[in-house]
Amino acid sequence: MRIGVDAMGGDYAPEAVVSGAILAQKQLSADQRIVLFGDENKILSLLKEGNANPSDFDIVNSTEVIEMCENPAKAFTKKPDSSIGNGFKALATKQIDGFASAGSTGAMLVGAMYTVKQVTGLIRPSIASFIPVSETKLNLLLDVGLNPDCKPEVLYQYGILGSLYAKFILGIENPRVALLNIGEEDEKGNLLVKSTFELMKDNKDFNFVGNVEGNDLFKDDKADVVVCDGFVGNVVLKEAEAFYRIIKKRKIEDPYLEMFNAENYGGTPILGVNEPVIIAHGSSNPKAIMNMILQTKEVISSNLCTKIKEAFS
Repeated sequence: MRIGVDAMGGDYAPEAVVSGAILAQKQLSADQRIVLFGDENKILSLLKEGNANPSDFDIVNSTEVIEMCENPAKAFTKKPDSSIGNGFKALATKQIDGFASAGSTGAMLVGAMYTVKQVTGLIRPSIASFIPVSETKLNLLLDVGLNPDCKPEVLYQYGILGSLYAKFILGIENPRVALLNIGEEDEKGNLLVKSTFELMKDNKDFNFVGNVEGNDLFKDDKADVVVCDGFVGNVVLKEAEAFYRIIKKRKIEDPYLEMFNAENYGGTPILGVNEPVIIAHGSSNPKAIMNMILQTKEVISSNLCTKIKEAFS
């Protein structure tokens, strides 16, 4: 297994990325190897500073970086030797088995759509996020920002994507899929949610359990996967992140509340593209980068992309 990592992506790159890669490498088996894309001289210097053996990593020198402020589509085209661009070239030609970055989310999405492309039969890919419901249990929320405007058919397919992720990554045998709404009753909601409910009820593709409200998100007795459009999902995600920052500012220590720390998860895959592509927060520190790489390993090992392709074939 070869795990590709954008060494130049993120607010604290390449230092945080290389440090995180060193931490992750210690947890990988001999047949699992990290491939770093970026400035070779800087990467080698940082590996030595971190007392890591450079021979434990592969490095693909890249002379350009796609910055956060750049137009993703234009930058991806105009910077062919960027760390993101070279990562996707390697992914598309099977030189690596998955690619992860804390860099420009837009460029990662563009790269995925230009190179490995979305799964045939899927209307739109999605990104998901974890919602802690206990110290040991996570729920999945999708979409959390990729598609702010959705049709009912798109949300229906999110139910399939979320169910597959919960089964093969989170290990839930028959995931309960719910629709985020302003009430539990069948007739509640706006036009989008009510139309989606009609598509989801009595379906054969996933275990639909009906509507859930916002105050059900952090409960374990309702659902394992919660579906919503990217506008609503992003608001929920940012609210949870803000809640965690308030907790830390008030110096409250609690094992469950610490589950809201995004560093623990590192990144999330783009669900619905043909190869494993993982994106992480731009502010990722070494711990978050380490978990991003380990998350990429899990997605590769689970053959999640193949299972999604089979579901939509």
